[in-house]
Amino acid sequence: MITLQFQPNWRFGERLVIEALALDGVYRSQFVTGISNGGLGGDRWRWESRLFAGRYDELPGADRPVYGVWNRRDDSYGGAIRFGSSYLRLKPEAIDRSTFCFPDSARDPEHFGDASVLPQLCRLADDSGFDDLDEYVEAQVHGAVRLDTDVDAVVLDPSFIGTPVEEAAHRLGCPVEYHAGFRATPDAFDPAYRGQHIVDLARELGAELTPERLGHAARSGVHPAQSIKQVWHCLARFGRTRD
Repeated sequence: MITLQFQPNWRFGERLVIEALALDGVYRSQFVTGISNGGLGGDRWRWESRLFAGRYDELPGADRPVYGVWNRRDDSYGGAIRFGSSYLRLKPEAIDRSTFCFPDSARDPEHFGDASVLPQLCRLADDSGFDDLDEYVEAQVHGAVRLDTDVDAVVLDPSFIGTPVEEAAHRLGCPVEYHAGFRATPDAFDPAYRGQHIVDLARELGAELTPERLGHAARSGVHPAQSIKQVWHCLARFGRTRD
């Protein structure tokens, strides 16, 4: 299945990301949101121009594909935890209008195609030796992704129960589910993974970290956004409560 991973309680404009989703009713491409873990502007434009033979070169951002992953292991946490604690699980028919590549399109991949190449891409990912956060098979979903018709469920971290994230999730127009959760003390983070300074920052943020707590830190603007993102990488890598 295809999953679209995101951080529901990080900020998008004046709202939380999930509140913006509930208001729009559509999952927007990174060309519209400006939120990206890869390149935007010239780099992303060049990748898409090559991968899709110029199909989107003259089109507005709203018409460009949205990026997700093929959840090849049917992982309850989603197919690419690098990109967020929560995700939208698309209905099976989304595969028919999607293309796939490995590795991530930010790496200028040579292996790319429609669903027929998924077995090859999954083998490449399995044999890659990449870090847990990097071995995903990327999906590009072509055409609008509507929350009320194209999404099977939104799957949240349990730290959002009883918060505005949960309230907004019930306005998306799709079922709401929960995975087992990300939770860890900074002592569980390997300093070699993202650096001792990131572990030190994690300790500043709290004795125990969850996606809900990390979202508060991301919205505060006190710490560099890239550093908060790297704390998330540590929580994602070392904080799954079910392996």
